[in-house]
Amino acid sequence: MSTYSSTVIDEAVQTLRDGGLVAFPTETVYGLGADAKNPEAIKKIFTAKGRPSSHPVIVHLAAPEKYDVAEIDWATLVSPWVRDLSEDALKLINAFWPGPLTLVFKKDKGVLNELTGGQDTVAIRAPAHPVAQELLRKFKSGIAAPSANRFGKVSPTSAADVRSEFEGMLDLMVLDGGDCEVGIESTIIDLSSGDHAVLLRPGIITPSDIFSKTGIRVFQLGEINQDKGDSVLPRVSGSMRAHYAPTTPLRMYSPGRILDALSEFPDIKSRVAVAVWDSDSSLSHDGHPLVHFEEVLIPSECHAFASRLYRSLRDLDQQGWDLILFPEPPPGEEWDGVRDRLQRACFGSGPSSINHSSN
Repeated sequence: MSTYSSTVIDEAVQTLRDGGLVAFPTETVYGLGADAKNPEAIKKIFTAKGRPSSHPVIVHLAAPEKYDVAEIDWATLVSPWVRDLSEDALKLINAFWPGPLTLVFKKDKGVLNELTGGQDTVAIRAPAHPVAQELLRKFKSGIAAPSANRFGKVSPTSAADVRSEFEGMLDLMVLDGGDCEVGIESTIIDLSSGDHAVLLRPGIITPSDIFSKTGIRVFQLGEINQDKGDSVLPRVSGSMRAHYAPTTPLRMYSPGRILDALSEFPDIKSRVAVAVWDSDSSLSHDGHPLVHFEEVLIPSECHAFASRLYRSLRDLDQQGWDLILFPEPPPGEEWDGVRDRLQRACFGSGPSSINHSSN
């Protein structure tokens, strides 16, 4: 059950209908939502985030109340947004919605260009969070929502994160649904070519999960031949090289190679926060008197790590460290989502991260 009284949800629905913005929780991160059929409202998202208008946003749809229905009729809900719904698309939807899986389709002609970054594709998902579901069901239409943070910065996983990102926006309504369980953004699969399912953004749902539940093979970006003019892959949320970035410089270190990560900063940083796996023994810093290290324990299980990643980055970013070091995630596709987020966060991090993210 939702933690919300229906009057608060009704107020949020009215705010959306009036063209306003509502930040709401999903199981992945908090979203900054607007009516997906109102171009002026969608533009407000881009203005608030400082997001380039060529960067598409995801449309969130409600799962209908199940009651006694054995299988949800997703086709009726999705078809107003997409040009055609393949058998594979329905298999994926039935297996993973509501949940942290976003699907990219060729868009229906009525879908606004403001949502798609001017492309002929639209990204759609049905979030699993009960507050998001209640809001969507009562709104009775799609809500466009990227993550509720300034563009390129660390995504928010609590209502407090959203409020600190947009403290100047007094008219922003924030629905507090507690901490996000998944903690990183949804997996994005492109179905728009009609030929293959292609992984555009890794997340907690992996290609192996998809294959074992549906028998559908998901191709990696490198496996697809993009020479044919018709198979240019769509741009999607979170695909820029610099993203999810703290203002404090962030680097990854290989096992036992903390000093290599430090050597990138020749003026040896004096205060360094080092994230270490909770399964590892304590670090040894013998012989490095110039550096004050502080260890921060992080979970060595991938889902728990994902769930805490942005929380840890935000907290460390606010503590005034000179440098933050994170261990490289181990190999394996279940770690690909967090590895992707950390690589982009490292690239974008540092005081000039605002400049990076606009490049």
